[in-house]
Amino acid sequence: MEKTTIKVKITFIEPILGTSPADGDVYRSYIGSKAPDAATIEDEVEALGAEAVAEKGMTVFPRTAEGKPFIYDYQIKGFFKDTCGGLRKVKGSLSEKIKAYKKEIDKLVFPKPREIVIEDFDKIGECQRPLRAMTAQGERVSLAMSEEIPAGATVTFAVDCLTSDLAAAVREWLDYGELSGIGQWRSTAAYRGAKNSKGMAVHRYDLRSNGEALSGAEPT
Repeated sequence: MEKTTIKVKITFIEPILGTSPADGDVYRSYIGSKAPDAATIEDEVEALGAEAVAEKGMTVFPRTAEGKPFIYDYQIKGFFKDTCGGLRKVKGSLSEKIKAYKKEIDKLVFPKPREIVIEDFDKIGECQRPLRAMTAQGERVSLAMSEEIPAGATVTFAVDCLTSDLAAAVREWLDYGELSGIGQWRSTAAYRGAKNSKGMAVHRYDLRSNGEALSGAEPT
């Protein structure tokens, strides 16, 4: 079995928001049950450091043992599924040809490491914004608050692909990510910003399973 590894470095050109609830019990009962790719719920609850954040309505970044913020590998996999689902409607795209795309991504595409550390930023801030929803009782407005890491932050990770077709599709999804973004700001004007209407700058190069470079240049 020949494996293709795609090395990826993403530079965010707009702020990125934490997506994990600070309250550990909320995470166990709801988010954990929605994340079957996670190894254990307890690992994630511990990484969130729920006791350190008093505001239960705030979303935060989980932390490594060294206290560094990170995103989970399955969040990248979820981004791939969301992106492939959108691109399947685009004539001539590689994603259009993938039938049971969620199963294919689950079984044949593996981002790593499990904890993808966010780097190249000074400090974590906070973002408060109103959320509007139309309910049976009329329009409802609530205040949401999240930890925020400023533009310019980066993440570096690898993606193992067990078929060459999916390796090519991963590149397509990463290219699409420049338009749609990732995380809470994806597909919104606030995420795209006024700079160049892109959510993230992607740099990548491919490796064979033995580490031999295939194409492109190492991310800088």
